[in-house]
Amino acid sequence: MSHDALRRELQTAWERSDALFRLIAPEALSARPIRLRQPFVFYLGHLPAFAWNQVCRGVLGCPSLHPDFDALFERGIDPEDEDAPEAAERGWPPVADVLDYRDQVRRRLLESFDGVARRAAEDVLAEKGRIFRLVLEHERMHHETLLYMLQELPHRWKRPPAGLVPPPDGRAGAPRRWVEVAAGTAELGAAFDELDFGWDNEFPAFTAPVEAFEMESIPVRNRDFAEFVADGGYLRQDLWAPDSWEWLRARRQEHPHSWRRDQGSFRVRGVFRDAAFEEASDWPVQASWSEASAYTRWRGHRLPTEAQLHRAAYGAPDGGPRPHPWGDDPPSATRANIDFGRWGPAPAGAHPRGASAWGVQELVGNGWEWTSSLFGPFPGFEAYARTYPGYSRDFFDGRHYVLLGASWATDHSLVRRSFRNWFQPNYPYVFAKFRCVRER
Repeated sequence: MSHDALRRELQTAWERSDALFRLIAPEALSARPIRLRQPFVFYLGHLPAFAWNQVCRGVLGCPSLHPDFDALFERGIDPEDEDAPEAAERGWPPVADVLDYRDQVRRRLLESFDGVARRAAEDVLAEKGRIFRLVLEHERMHHETLLYMLQELPHRWKRPPAGLVPPPDGRAGAPRRWVEVAAGTAELGAAFDELDFGWDNEFPAFTAPVEAFEMESIPVRNRDFAEFVADGGYLRQDLWAPDSWEWLRARRQEHPHSWRRDQGSFRVRGVFRDAAFEEASDWPVQASWSEASAYTRWRGHRLPTEAQLHRAAYGAPDGGPRPHPWGDDPPSATRANIDFGRWGPAPAGAHPRGASAWGVQELVGNGWEWTSSLFGPFPGFEAYARTYPGYSRDFFDGRHYVLLGASWATDHSLVRRSFRNWFQPNYPYVFAKFRCVRER
């Protein structure tokens, strides 16, 4: 990608960032709708601070524009407990000052391409403009995580533009069935030179053997999960991991966080409106890893491993791997619910053209997919980005689980075979879905 193309990509990402922040009422910028995260104003400053610290400070060694902001907004939090981030209650700078800082950083970034290019022969982050791609992907990932927060924000504090909220999706979903995936290998990760940019946990390429198994053709829907709730699934300690059961009891939770009780029935949370359960019954249920694991145990099955999910998505009876579950064509709205196409879920299995070679549907889009695999390094892992060495390494802690695929809020540029996501097991805010597997 040329420098001009990268500049345009950055400017497009910034336009989306600005549009997302405009959805929040000004008086709500200091709100923390998810107590495990900083307030919105932090992320308003975090995105430019991250870009400055990576490009201008990290690669070019420039003197700081605003040392206090560079440090204040440098990195977010990932606590285990909602009461952990006491520092998040501090006073924050005036929004006008943060916006001025943002605009200064953006101008300097657009002026920094030639300086980075001159270091390409001696700096792997400057080579191929990797540092700009790192900043670009970070910005796009935060578009999605901002929406996790926006979904939790009371609707009275949101400012959706006219026409933004789509009508109910009238497409039919697909019936649930078991699909056989033959024994073979999963081609995880990627060779470093294979990608113009990848995060450190995507490297190196790694081949894992996979025994034959069966996987459900579509993810678990709200109406499927309702059977688990009605059967007392949230009251049965034997279905839950010990830590998850303690977390559950402490919050007296009796149904997914994504459901709201409304006069004796449920409504399903949305970013701009809550849907009647009947409307959302065929949507994939948004659930934490703990809830997904308990449900699969209730069914007598389990979650797929990372290698199994990878083989189901990208393997093929004739070998593979495929670039995408459906083949070589780039991601599009006809293949998957991605890229803010609907600003919400669609019925499970409503994109049959996105099925994998085995006939498993919706492995990309409509929600990230939980696996039973803890997030960890592939053999030969190296934290190659010296400006961000803790991006993955800090989370190789036995407390985070791998998700693959994409959600409806994932930018199409992040839809690649080697991309990995991860979250803690009791974090219920991810646009995440899951499905069952069983042994043959």
